[in-house]
Amino acid sequence: MIASMQCMKPKFRLFVRAGVYYAFDRVTGKRESLHCHDKTAALRLIQARNESHFLPALNLELARTYLMASDRELVKRTWGDVFEAITDTKSGETKVRWERAKMDKAFSSLLNRKLLETTAEHFLDVLTEGTVATNVFLRRLHNFALDLDWLPKAILPKKRWPTVRYGEKRAITFEEHQRIVTRERNAELRSFYELCWHLGGSQSDMARLKAEDIDWKNEVVAYSRRKTAAAVLVRFGSQMAELLKSLPKTGPLFPRLAEMHEKHRAKEFKRRCVSLKIFGVTLHSYRYAWAERAKVVGMSERFAMEMLGHNSKAVHRAYAKAAQLKIPSLETLEASGTS
Repeated sequence: MIASMQCMKPKFRLFVRAGVYYAFDRVTGKRESLHCHDKTAALRLIQARNESHFLPALNLELARTYLMASDRELVKRTWGDVFEAITDTKSGETKVRWERAKMDKAFSSLLNRKLLETTAEHFLDVLTEGTVATNVFLRRLHNFALDLDWLPKAILPKKRWPTVRYGEKRAITFEEHQRIVTRERNAELRSFYELCWHLGGSQSDMARLKAEDIDWKNEVVAYSRRKTAAAVLVRFGSQMAELLKSLPKTGPLFPRLAEMHEKHRAKEFKRRCVSLKIFGVTLHSYRYAWAERAKVVGMSERFAMEMLGHNSKAVHRAYAKAAQLKIPSLETLEASGTS
């Protein structure tokens, strides 16, 4: 190791001025006083500085040598390669989100950086420049690289990751929903918002529903979530039945909206809300509203999860918070046959 260090060009050079010894940094060109007048002591200080610079570089070279024996591509792999690898494992809307995440400006300094040359400071710079989404995607990239043994150890320890803090989200109220559908002149959009209120599904799932997803005999709407592929069954009542009867009898229930990108549907909804001075809600707020309504009327969390999906954050949120819950009497439950 010492022989290898001697072959490397020292980073610091010693020079004296007015009887005071200085360290000259060959890389940055900066000069720094050693506050020393004794040459022997100054040489020791300059040697210590050079050794502190050599050892990390030498250790990195040794690590590269050993790692190349098992995977020659390992030392060449960049974070751009990790992005491509993880994107290739995705499909549909999830794949589009990863492709969009790669274009985040905060990642520009990281894409061409080699994994083995990445430090915690590089990650912190990206996190400082980025948003909540940057934090989420960088965590997933990091974990993906660790799982595939593309990293010898974690770059940023779990305790040092900034906490992911999402913006406050809320459920849409019935009064707000009524104002929106009353003002909306487009019949397809109006019916779409009504269906979101009754079913509580994500906007993409609702927009792509087909007439064939309706089981009129059992009064159930059945579909698979695009995000998770989980099967969802939602029973409907008389009000929703009237709405469904007004929609196409075959094919997509919302032909125009089904072909529209989710961001454009979101913009349509936002424009309507702004015109009515309704703030703090998105199309996803219908999902929160459905879950909160389910809790208030006493629906069990298990049933709510069956209807919105078992991994629904909307259900977890609604049933975890202290919503005003009116619990029916045992007599009422027995009379209605509810358990």
